[in-house]
Amino acid sequence: MSLFIKKTAAAIAACIMLGTAVSVQIPPEVSNAAPDEFHDDWLHVNENAEIVDMNDNPVWLTGCNWFGYNVGSQVFDGVWSQNMHKMLNDIADHGFNLLRVPMSTEILLQWKNNEPDTMIKINEYENPELTIEGVQGGTPMYSFDIWNKAVEWCRENGMKIMIDIHSATTASSGHQVPLWYDGNFSTEDWIEALTWFADYYKDDDTVIAIDLKNEPHGKNDGQGMAIWDDSTSPNNWKYAAETCAAAILDINPDLLIMVEGIEVYPKFEEGEDWDSPAVDYSRYPWSPFHGAWWGGNFRGAREYPVDLGEHQSQLVYSPHDYGPLVWQQTWFEKDFTRQTLLDDYWYDTWAFLIEEKISPLLMGEWGGFIDEEHDPTGDNLKWMTLLRDYMIEKRIHHTFWCFNENSGDTGGLVYDNFGKWDEDKYAFVEPSLWQNENGKFISLDHKIKLGQSGNGISLSDYYSGSQQPSTEEKTEPITSSVTAASDITEAPELRIGDANMDGKITIADSTAILQALGNPDKYGLSPQGAINADCCDPGSGVKPSDALSIQKLDAKLISNLPEITE
Repeated sequence: MSLFIKKTAAAIAACIMLGTAVSVQIPPEVSNAAPDEFHDDWLHVNENAEIVDMNDNPVWLTGCNWFGYNVGSQVFDGVWSQNMHKMLNDIADHGFNLLRVPMSTEILLQWKNNEPDTMIKINEYENPELTIEGVQGGTPMYSFDIWNKAVEWCRENGMKIMIDIHSATTASSGHQVPLWYDGNFSTEDWIEALTWFADYYKDDDTVIAIDLKNEPHGKNDGQGMAIWDDSTSPNNWKYAAETCAAAILDINPDLLIMVEGIEVYPKFEEGEDWDSPAVDYSRYPWSPFHGAWWGGNFRGAREYPVDLGEHQSQLVYSPHDYGPLVWQQTWFEKDFTRQTLLDDYWYDTWAFLIEEKISPLLMGEWGGFIDEEHDPTGDNLKWMTLLRDYMIEKRIHHTFWCFNENSGDTGGLVYDNFGKWDEDKYAFVEPSLWQNENGKFISLDHKIKLGQSGNGISLSDYYSGSQQPSTEEKTEPITSSVTAASDITEAPELRIGDANMDGKITIADSTAILQALGNPDKYGLSPQGAINADCCDPGSGVKPSDALSIQKLDAKLISNLPEITE
């Protein structure tokens, strides 16, 4: 039975916008299973629109993209020059806990049917582990066997995997085809490919998510057009996503399902439809559609939310967002700020989903050039900084685009034929990666620490309490605006910031404060929790800024609590 909760979130000083939460299904009770190698790391979405682990602890998916399997290389790009095992180790050592891997329907069906490789771009001398003989210069393994070595090495690194269908047909320009089907592969082929993949890895939680289709798009220009409504039209992305997700989750109900947006959404009035020639253009002098980046438009999700039925707890919406170097959109045609981006584009297009606690978001692609040669005005870096900081504050999951250096309009995290890291770009991305207070990168695996360098910890390490911020300074009891002053007692051991009294200071405490402020009758804090919650300018009572201070601590924007602003 699904539980539906409606609550009001309080505003936080220009950072948390007032909004009303809509229903999010709570999954069946999850057992506190003992950690094991393959079955304890599945994730789901809770009633607060957070992605959580088997123990209902919030997690933060902070990864990067590495393409190649979608373009005809039959392997990650760069394995033609560098050692794949080392590159995967490096990605984990740099703190990325999730790898988004573009695939094609074609390559998955090739593997399913054990069809031969058309080519395979590996350097056999740099990658003896990827040869049949296990020697330098040996015969390359079959591409699916190489892929499974990548899965094995991600597992060893505590790094999880999400694949996406980047295109139906394998091609470097395949992503430009607007739909999940084309002249070579049908919707049925797409579903067959993904259900086979889900079945193959259903007992391996290294693969924790599937992004159903990269960037559905189209503008009714004769090339095909993804729509979003309540119809069963072949090009209705909502209907296709629900159908495909149902087939996948029937096989593995524990996978996270990422659903991207589309490109345009209609401004139509009653009686008009997606068939734009029937639209009275005199009412829409510029366009009858709200535009967006490919895969970025979720306006349809407000009126027609994706319905996964009993598996609703596995749904995550996944927008893409880019800067002016990819395309000079209208929202960049001013001295833009976070607020103008929210007003002009982000909020109504995708940000409302996280602001109003409708769904968690995973920003599947974001990134770009930040060097002066490519970005002489600095506008691209400005946009990237605004988006990065917004994602940190709102705890938006993300996979940076991209590891590859051969992405023409963004560049990558590496250069010199995949041999060196761009330290400036990495330094920019690094604050948005999940870390504890000591700068240790946090795995999504309960047993395995992230990476090989010693600078990573496991999920169990993180939630064991070792990341607890120092609270040596004790304060006197504080009168709270949530709990009556008569109910406040002397704190035997003040743990400032621990509003929910679970012995830790996490985003869950911020949520507890907002819930208590929005609906104190239902979500009131305990007397001691109210004392702990007053962590911004102690003595001023529990207020929205306390929740913000906890978020800032979690994002490492401040080093300890309480935060003094006055």
